[in-house]
Amino acid sequence: MKETKCEKLRITLVLDRLRSAFNTGNIFRLGDAAGVEEILCCGYTPAPPHSRLEKTALGADKLVKSRVFSRTVDAVRELKQAGYTVVAVEITPESEYVWDHEFRFPLALVLGNEALGVDAEVLAECDGIVSLPMSGGKTSVNVGNCAAAVLYSLIGKYQYGSR
Repeated sequence: MKETKCEKLRITLVLDRLRSAFNTGNIFRLGDAAGVEEILCCGYTPAPPHSRLEKTALGADKLVKSRVFSRTVDAVRELKQAGYTVVAVEITPESEYVWDHEFRFPLALVLGNEALGVDAEVLAECDGIVSLPMSGGKTSVNVGNCAAAVLYSLIGKYQYGSR
């Protein structure tokens, strides 16, 4: 397969109360691959340095800038103050499919807890909500898999869509 290096979109990931250090490490690895600017670990989300996170991050936790916030809503408000558009990835009646949404950059994507989703207070602060279509009975996918689908959908649309 041909190696491709793409110009980075300005994207920050906001992790809202993720439980699993392995999921968080996977998202750090994905963030490095996709060229995200930063990952914000909020609430009880495991943050570097963390041995189980490091196991799945494979060094990406040292390559991707990260910060810790005790409350996700504070991270979202700070990003909005800095000029970011903040979009939650969550299934709600208001959600649009990720490829139907018109994103503005710089962008922050909020990814929620594996069982509880994105906190309602955080959703209320977001500029939009996007989701992936779900056909199965569980109507959910792993948060890292979801992050990958959303990030590469954006890369395809905004970096390679006009080619």
